[in-house]
Amino acid sequence: MMLDGWRNQQLSRNLQFATIDQRLRCVQRFIDHVNEDPWNWTSAMVEEFSADLRTVKHVAHSTLRGCHCALRAFASYISNPDYGWDLVCERYFGTHPAQVFFDWNTAPHVQDYDGRPTKRPYTRDEINTLFDHADDEVERSGKSGRKGWQAAYRDAVMMKVAYAYGLRFNELRHLQTVDFARNPHAREFGTFGVCKVRYGKAKRSSPHKPRSVLTVWRWTPGILEDWLANGRGEPDTLDLFPSERGGLVVESTLIRRVRRYCDELGFSDGLDLHSFRRSYATHLLEAGWDPRFVQDQMGHEHPRPSASTSSSPTISAAPHSGARLTARSTKPWHTRLRTAHHEAQGRLHLAASRADGGPGPAQHHRPHPPAS
Repeated sequence: MMLDGWRNQQLSRNLQFATIDQRLRCVQRFIDHVNEDPWNWTSAMVEEFSADLRTVKHVAHSTLRGCHCALRAFASYISNPDYGWDLVCERYFGTHPAQVFFDWNTAPHVQDYDGRPTKRPYTRDEINTLFDHADDEVERSGKSGRKGWQAAYRDAVMMKVAYAYGLRFNELRHLQTVDFARNPHAREFGTFGVCKVRYGKAKRSSPHKPRSVLTVWRWTPGILEDWLANGRGEPDTLDLFPSERGGLVVESTLIRRVRRYCDELGFSDGLDLHSFRRSYATHLLEAGWDPRFVQDQMGHEHPRPSASTSSSPTISAAPHSGARLTARSTKPWHTRLRTAHHEAQGRLHLAASRADGGPGPAQHHRPHPPAS
C-alpha cells in the first residue's frame, strides 16, 4: 500500500516510468536487506546498508547517492502527516514511520562530475582498432554461417553511429530511418547531413529533449547507406536498429558486445559504450572545432558538462571565453551552424580509409550471407 501510494505521488509529479520503477526497486532492495517494515527503520540500518553497498557491492558514487535520494524521498512520503500513514501505523503497530535519511548519513552531491576516474575516451588508434575488430567479427560470423552475423553487423554500425554523432545509448536505439535530413551548408553528406535526435536526455518531470546533430565525419553517410542496403533488411518498422525479435535493442546487449571486443583487444576497463560520446567531443575539439559548436552538438546547455565529457584541454577554455561565446549565441541557429562548418573546413580530414589519418572505420565490411 505504501509503495503504491508513493508510486502514485511520483506519477502525479510527471516523473518518467523508468525513474519510478528504479526508485521502487531501490526501496524494495533496502527492505530485503534490513528485513524490517518501514515504520521500524532506524538510522543505524541506513548506515549498515550503505556500508554493504560500498564494501561488498562496490557501487559507484553516483549509484550510492541515487539510492539514498530514492530512499529519502520514500521516507519523507510515509512520514508526512498529510498522507496519514503515521496514524495508521500507530493504530495497528503502536509506532509510526519517521525520516531516517539525513545529510549526515547519506552521500551528498557536491560537484558536477563524480564519475570514476578510469572512464575516458578512446584514442584515435584505439577507435580505429575497435571498429576494424568489429568489422572482422561480422566477416567471420558471415563466413561461418552462424545466425549472429546480422546482430554483429548491427552492433558494429551502432558503435560507429554512436561515435559519429556523440549519442547516448537511449538516443541511439530510438533512431529511425526518417531521422536524417540534408544539410544545405554541407551537401557532400547527401541525405545524412543532419541527425534529428528525438529522445535526448530529459530534465526532471519533462519529456525527452530533441536536438539536431550535424554530420561532421566524412565516412558517416557510407556507414549508414551500407547498413540500410545490406544489413537492416526489410523489417516492418521505421527503427534504424531493430532487434532480432522486434522492438528496440536492449542496452546490456551492446554493452556486452563492446566490453567483449575491448577485452579481446586488451583495452583498459575505463573504456565502455559511453566512451564513444566522450571520444566524439574530444576528437572534435582536438580537430579545431569551436567549443560552442561542440556544446550544441552534445546537447548541453552549459559548457561545463562538455568539459566533463571531453578529456581535451581545449574545452576548459570555453567558460573563460564568455564574450566570444555570447556573441556567437546571439546569431541565428542556421548562421551559427554555417559559420562553424566553414571554420572547420580544411582542418578536419577524416575519411573512410586509414591513409587519411584520423578516427573512423578504416574499412566497411559488407555482411556475408549465411552459408546454405
